[in-house]
Amino acid sequence: MNIVLLHEQDFTSATEVSIGGSRAKHINTVLRASKGDCLKVGLLNHRLGDGVITTISANTITMVVTLSHDAPPPRPVHLVLALPRPKMLKRIVRTVAELGIKQLTLFNSYRVEKSYWQSPALQQRNIDEYLRLGLAQAGDTIMPKVGIEKRFKPFVEDRLPALVADRLAYVAHPGTVSAPQAKASDATLLAIGPEGGFIPYEIEKLQACGLQLMALGERILRVETAVPYAIAALTRGDCVQ
Repeated sequence: MNIVLLHEQDFTSATEVSIGGSRAKHINTVLRASKGDCLKVGLLNHRLGDGVITTISANTITMVVTLSHDAPPPRPVHLVLALPRPKMLKRIVRTVAELGIKQLTLFNSYRVEKSYWQSPALQQRNIDEYLRLGLAQAGDTIMPKVGIEKRFKPFVEDRLPALVADRLAYVAHPGTVSAPQAKASDATLLAIGPEGGFIPYEIEKLQACGLQLMALGERILRVETAVPYAIAALTRGDCVQ
């Protein structure tokens, strides 16, 4: 982790914190910090700053912290993602947080296995942990919001139009030739399908909501590769054809 992510309950006074568990273990075994060392810290959903270690043991570390600056700006992208395989979900959710995406909707589609919806990886505490890992890696503190939509048609017909309003909207789909003209500052919605892609009916429904087809080149990418690739292309404004 590139920052020590703090929680409100860590504070023992206005400027002092006491932390343990996996964070203390990481500071001891990975950072190999000592008393007096200054570490980068951030308060969850608040500001970033520095923490000076005042006491350190195997299980508990205390620091005096100063929160001096804001978190980096978010990417103005709402990612709408067909639920991936559970083993892939952890990596993708963490990547979403690392990339600065603050809105993620996981939804159902024809090629999503029903068993995926029963995975413990979807439990809120696990999703939150994946997000915190991504924030700590990226030096960010603002938690993304994650929505879950288990039925494709009600989501696309009843809720997606409101999400698309006042945004550029794209659906990544192999074999298409159109490319977005988005600027890095544009509010954008991006839909990415499951392994195997969307079926034609789903593409038609997404297009009916105003989503434009978006090409990611000639190669067929895994979902965990397509997510950062497409986000980078959108925020550069130069997706390949």
